[in-house]
Amino acid sequence: MTKTFHIAGIPGDGIGPEVTAEGYKILKTIEQLDPSIAFESTEFPWGCEYYHRYGKMMDEDGIEQLKKFDAIYLGAVGYPGVPDHISLWDLLLKIRKSFDQYVNIRPIKLLEGVTSPLRAEYSDIDMLVIRENSEGEYAGAGDRLFQGTPEEVALQTGVFSRKGTERIIRYAFEEAKALNKSVTSISKGNALNYSMVFWDEVFEEVSRDYPDIPTHSYLVDAASMFFVTDPARFEVVVTSNLFGDIITDLGAGLTGGLGLAAGANINPEKTYPSMFEPIHGSAPDIAGQQKANPLAAIWSISQMLDFFGEEAWGKKVLEALEQTIADGDTLTPDMGGTATTAETGTKVASYLEEIAGK
Repeated sequence: MTKTFHIAGIPGDGIGPEVTAEGYKILKTIEQLDPSIAFESTEFPWGCEYYHRYGKMMDEDGIEQLKKFDAIYLGAVGYPGVPDHISLWDLLLKIRKSFDQYVNIRPIKLLEGVTSPLRAEYSDIDMLVIRENSEGEYAGAGDRLFQGTPEEVALQTGVFSRKGTERIIRYAFEEAKALNKSVTSISKGNALNYSMVFWDEVFEEVSRDYPDIPTHSYLVDAASMFFVTDPARFEVVVTSNLFGDIITDLGAGLTGGLGLAAGANINPEKTYPSMFEPIHGSAPDIAGQQKANPLAAIWSISQMLDFFGEEAWGKKVLEALEQTIADGDTLTPDMGGTATTAETGTKVASYLEEIAGK
């Protein structure tokens, strides 16, 4: 019996349509290789162009339209002329919050064949960053007071609930348990004397339920330094919304750039669809030129397959991606090559066929 997975595609802005096209190419290849799996996708034209035309980033009932899907595949969001806070809050964060995608998963892994700016072997950088994705510093709580006067004040309030903090930390411990790895908490309890002290206390409480898992706890400034000087010490990392956003971009810089950075926004209970995306921007300066690197978008397809329970295919996609990099003859300009976006995607698909045939 064929298992059919329903995917809502939001290619978005700039290079988004180009890179997601290569992700779909991988799914089509899997369908050809494995008749027991099928993928049905429906595309939504939401994003900044849609905003310019209709004054909104998505349909009024967009969230309701997305509810019926198993997953969402997002390309990129953002374009000149639309303020970043509008494109982010009215599409990406709206989806994350509406569907309680409270887990953000970003693998920070130096793939074989990629040269890091650090003097590191590919085995030295292999961590999984679990970022709280629903509240914290991105809760959207605050105000602007006395605007336009010398007394103007901007308030941005971080929100850390016991439910939200405990569930993300527990998720990280469960991942570490499955992977037989340690858990490192990153916070800033010495300066943020309410929110981060609370975070540290909850981390300590939850850790008692996992006595066999080694734990570490670092301040975010020290952790940033160790990301550079000793990345091998990190295995599973759990941190807040803001800190996770920052350190994963640092991690991307250590492992080949944002063109190789993928992210998953997960609703673990599967009450709502989860969302998968490359975490790079829309790069409007190269949009439509077939210069964009599709590997992050393909990596996010690997994450989607894992989420669907098709871990064997997820692993094969990652192997094909890594082989494409190691081969080195079909890479986009950001990785020192001359290949187009489509040529790189086709190369990954070709290696996937080869790996599946072994």
